[in-house]
Amino acid sequence: MLVTMKELLKDAMEEGYAVCASNVWYEWSTQAALDAAEESGSPLILNYNYMPNVYRFMDYAKRWAEKVSVPVAINHDHGATFEEAMHCIHAGFTSVMADRSDLPFEENIRQVTEIVKAAHACGVTVEGELGHVGEADQEDNLNTALYTDPDQAAEYVDRTGVDCLAVAIGTAHGKYNKGIVPKIDFDRLRAIEEKVSIPLVLHGGSGGGDENLGKAAKTHICKINVFTDLHDAAKDAMIEAGFEGKYLPEIDDIAYFAYKDKLKYYLNLFGSAGKAKKYREIAPLEEGTERSVLK
Repeated sequence: MLVTMKELLKDAMEEGYAVCASNVWYEWSTQAALDAAEESGSPLILNYNYMPNVYRFMDYAKRWAEKVSVPVAINHDHGATFEEAMHCIHAGFTSVMADRSDLPFEENIRQVTEIVKAAHACGVTVEGELGHVGEADQEDNLNTALYTDPDQAAEYVDRTGVDCLAVAIGTAHGKYNKGIVPKIDFDRLRAIEEKVSIPLVLHGGSGGGDENLGKAAKTHICKINVFTDLHDAAKDAMIEAGFEGKYLPEIDDIAYFAYKDKLKYYLNLFGSAGKAKKYREIAPLEEGTERSVLK
């Protein structure tokens, strides 16, 4: 069933688990993600950020998400412009990320506030980001100057009205150098939690370390993004199997199962497996009535 990300994260925050936001790109990865969630009885967030193909993606992703028995939100990851956000809302995304983390604080607030007003008018969740989650291969995660400031986080949430906030506390996007496991600043996370009441988001989940991620999922980190590990699981499985003498559908199947199995691992690690049983489908409510899919 298709739901808003706000609905998913509310339950995750109350129950002490995190929902995985798995990046997808083609049909087979989308199907693998949905099947992993359904087989695990887990809520799921489909992350997609390949502009300008959002309408083509939503042609199948929305239909498939509506048919599965588990709650699924569809989020546009790292949206860079107001126009991108509006395209995604028009296409049917239930959440958009307004990433202005590279801008000065005041400009970040100004631009994100505009998107929040438009998105909320359409019932769409908005994720903001404060601090900067850089690239793992450049060791940006070691630069504490890029981390989220707790006091600024409180002001940012209050002034923008975002529904959830991505924080920088030691992880990074992409693949870490061999043997490196990031050190997450849990003291900073606790300080942010004391000042911010909305769900928090952790980007750069791939390679973040099972102990780190499992611990984070029990805090106010209610959404953890995973891309590189899922991508590499599929890629490595295809390379290991070899392409000689294989039909393309066989290769797709190899990628599909590798992606699905890796995602199921993360769903268990984040504590979301089995949580979908709390949800149920409901009929559309009258205008002005608050919607919830929770029993």
